[in-house]
Amino acid sequence: MQPPFTVPADFKKLDLAGICDCHTHIFPPAEQFPFAVKRNYTPAIATLEALNALHEAMGVDRVVLAHPSPYGTDNSSMLFALKAWGPKRGRGVAVIDESFSQDDLRRLHAAGVRGVRVNLETHGHNDPESAARQLMSASKQVAPLGWHVQVYTNLEVIAGMQDTIRALPTPLVVDHFGKLDASKPLNQPGFDTLCALVQSGKAYVKLSAPYRISELPGYPDGEPFARALIAANPDRMVWGTDWPHPMPPKGIKRDPSVIEQFRPEDDFAALTRIAKWAGDPITVKKVLVDNAARLYDF
Repeated sequence: MQPPFTVPADFKKLDLAGICDCHTHIFPPAEQFPFAVKRNYTPAIATLEALNALHEAMGVDRVVLAHPSPYGTDNSSMLFALKAWGPKRGRGVAVIDESFSQDDLRRLHAAGVRGVRVNLETHGHNDPESAARQLMSASKQVAPLGWHVQVYTNLEVIAGMQDTIRALPTPLVVDHFGKLDASKPLNQPGFDTLCALVQSGKAYVKLSAPYRISELPGYPDGEPFARALIAANPDRMVWGTDWPHPMPPKGIKRDPSVIEQFRPEDDFAALTRIAKWAGDPITVKKVLVDNAARLYDF
C-alpha cells in the first residue's frame, strides 16, 4: 500500500482547472486482472480508488493511464479505469501488437485511448535499429486514428533513431525525461537531439518520475534539464507522477516471482516542483493543463 499523504499548506496556490496527471498506472488485485505469464516484475496492489483519492486531494482533474508492462497486451485493467472515469476525466495509452485490427483499435478509441506505448527500457531493448522498426510499425498502425506513440527509452537510442522519429506519421511522446542522466552535464550525448526533436514539434516529453534520472533528494539536478526542455518548446511538455511509482531500489534485479513494492514518493512535491521549474504562470498552465488537453483530446 502507498504511504498516507497530507496536503501542504501552500498547495492551494496552484489554482488551476484541468490539471492532468499524464502518467499513472493501476494494479488491482490479480484475481480481478491477471498478469501476463511472461513479465518483468509482479507489482503490489495499487487500486483505482487510491489513485482517485490522491488526485482529489491534489486537485488533479484529468488523468492518463499508461498501460503497464506486467499485463502485456491485455488492456482490461486500463479499460476498467477509463469506464469508471468517463470521457471528461480519463484517457488511456494502450499496449498492442500487430494482431490488433483497426476494429480493435477503434473500440479502444471509443473507450478513451489516444496513444500506444512502446516500452523499450523496461525490456532492455537498446538497439536503435530494432527500436526504430518497432516505433515505425506502431506509428503506422495507429496513425489512422490520430493517436500518438509513447516510448520509454534512453538518450542513446533516441539519438540513434532520430531520422525515423522525424519520419513517423504520428507525434512521439518520450517518457520520463528521455531517461537522461541528471548527474551529467547538459551536453551529454543525445540530449541535444531530444531538445531538437522537441523544438521541431515532433516530440513531446513527459516531465515525470525524476527519480529515474536523479539520485539526489528532491532531484535538484533535474531542474536544468527540465528548464532546457521547456525552453526548447513549452508547447511540447506534459507532466505526470508515475504513480504508484513501480521501480525497484538501485541494484535490485527484478524477479517476477517476488511481489515488488512501490517506491515511496511525495506526489504533492512533484506537482509543486514542476510548477517551480516551469516558472511563469503561462508556462505552468501549458505544462499542467493545455498541452495535455491537446495531446489527449480532452
